[in-house]
Amino acid sequence: MAACVKHYALNNQEVNRHTTNVIVDDRALYEIYLPAFKAAVQEGKAWAIMGSYNLYKDQHGCHNQYLLNDILKGEWGFDGVVISDWGGVHNTQQAITNGLDMEFGSWTNGLSNGASNAYDNYYLADPYLQLIREGKVGTKELDDKVRRILRLAYRTNMDRNRPYGSLCSDAHFAAARQIGEEGIVLLQNKNNVLPIDLNRAKKIAVIGENAVKMMTVGGGSSSLKVKYELSPLDGIRRRVGDKAEVVYARGYVGDPSGEYNGVKSGQDLEDSRSPEELIAEAVAVAREADYVIFIGGLNKSAHQDCEDADRKELGLSYGQDQVIAALAQANKNLIMVNISGNAIAMPWVKEVPAIVQAWYLGSEAGNAIASVLLGDVNPAGKLPFTFPVSLQDVGAHQLGEYPGTPRNDGSNLVDEKYNESIFVGYRWADKQKTRPLFSFGHGLSYTTFEYGKVTADKKAIVKDEPITFTLTVKNTGDREGAEVVQLYISDKKSSLPRPIKELKGFQKVYLQPGEVKQVSFTIGTDALSFFDDGKHEWIAEPGQFETLVGASSTDIRGKVVFELK
Repeated sequence: MAACVKHYALNNQEVNRHTTNVIVDDRALYEIYLPAFKAAVQEGKAWAIMGSYNLYKDQHGCHNQYLLNDILKGEWGFDGVVISDWGGVHNTQQAITNGLDMEFGSWTNGLSNGASNAYDNYYLADPYLQLIREGKVGTKELDDKVRRILRLAYRTNMDRNRPYGSLCSDAHFAAARQIGEEGIVLLQNKNNVLPIDLNRAKKIAVIGENAVKMMTVGGGSSSLKVKYELSPLDGIRRRVGDKAEVVYARGYVGDPSGEYNGVKSGQDLEDSRSPEELIAEAVAVAREADYVIFIGGLNKSAHQDCEDADRKELGLSYGQDQVIAALAQANKNLIMVNISGNAIAMPWVKEVPAIVQAWYLGSEAGNAIASVLLGDVNPAGKLPFTFPVSLQDVGAHQLGEYPGTPRNDGSNLVDEKYNESIFVGYRWADKQKTRPLFSFGHGLSYTTFEYGKVTADKKAIVKDEPITFTLTVKNTGDREGAEVVQLYISDKKSSLPRPIKELKGFQKVYLQPGEVKQVSFTIGTDALSFFDDGKHEWIAEPGQFETLVGASSTDIRGKVVFELK
């Protein structure tokens, strides 16, 4: 089986996704938007890459000379197959010469539209053949495409030694549960509301549409037909059993439909009651409970976590903020479980003692969420991006041109310049000295960790020489847990503007109560480098650097200085 990494590259918005021409400087391109793809190719040895819908330098991502030929196949030496996104091809000549190998979805939806003879009309079908017959193009590019496709076939279904696989096995579901449990992030836990103590809980109220709504259906291409999906409510009920009464109230109505892109969930969540009636019921239930778990957030509907449309706001939809505020007044033991793939605004953050980021966890969502809430699993997840207080705290919105500027040349193209350049996420927050809602790398635990002094094995290094940083981490709490230790590098003086610090390594360490372990990071001068767009090369300038080790981008526990000579 070949992994297909997508969407390459600069696919950072869904509105006007087929017509947006991204204008970004080379520093941001190489330092921010390409590293994950480069790692997938050179370290992960990916065999397939899918192009993006957007344009870069006036060429669509699925047939882009700069991204596909110059960088992917040239600089990185990618020997796999470049696949178009569905309907992402627009020009036969560019599809021939600019790095595309396999074309998908140009003249058919695969089901009904264009089902008859559609493939003859693909840009790389009859139009390509006609150009070859007329002598307008040669077969050099065709030969390369065929070689890459054959190489993919040899690596996969023609490999006689390939192992047998399986679907929906117990091992698959066990892995899904473990991934979910380890990915959940405990954002806030005032007064140690979590984990839920069943010894003193007679009644637990679960409130919110996302407690029962299937999330494997919807979202566009992420919509799945799964063997089963255990809801958060069912997971909590299964875990609690007869030790406490678990009651449910709807709280709000979001998207009650159960069909997306032809996939049906089988759910009918219609509810004709008014928002006021739903809140009144939820508050009444909450007042009688020992714990209240509100399970809300986003969903897979249009303008939520769904392709082909961006969200309309950072805040929660469907009046959820009003529900949460009312619940906070009704019960002091309120837990907010946010199911989403993105950050949300939290105007109620000071009133809600416990907040959990639960993502979309698939078939085992209910079990994974219940395991963390009830303390069977100690949360150890960390945020992979910053939760801002508002969109004005985000460089792309404060400086950017979203959703872009339409051209006045008669085309349907939209130009969008990334004015924030390399200063995205925590890099922007550091630069502006903005306090995030929750920082990049943040995530709490049911135990506590003490960081020892960080030391370096050298005071100075030369180019291409490694340096190792070491510290101890101690579990100072009364239960086992895991901590993700993060290493950031700060260039104290640079000829070009640089972020205040940048993440260059992280390690997860598992500790029993009272246990101490040593954690080490070894980096090379590549971790000290920036991309010089004038010279088109990575540069590590001599000078003083500072290593910062911490539990998040804003929770730094130790520092040490060293020099690059």
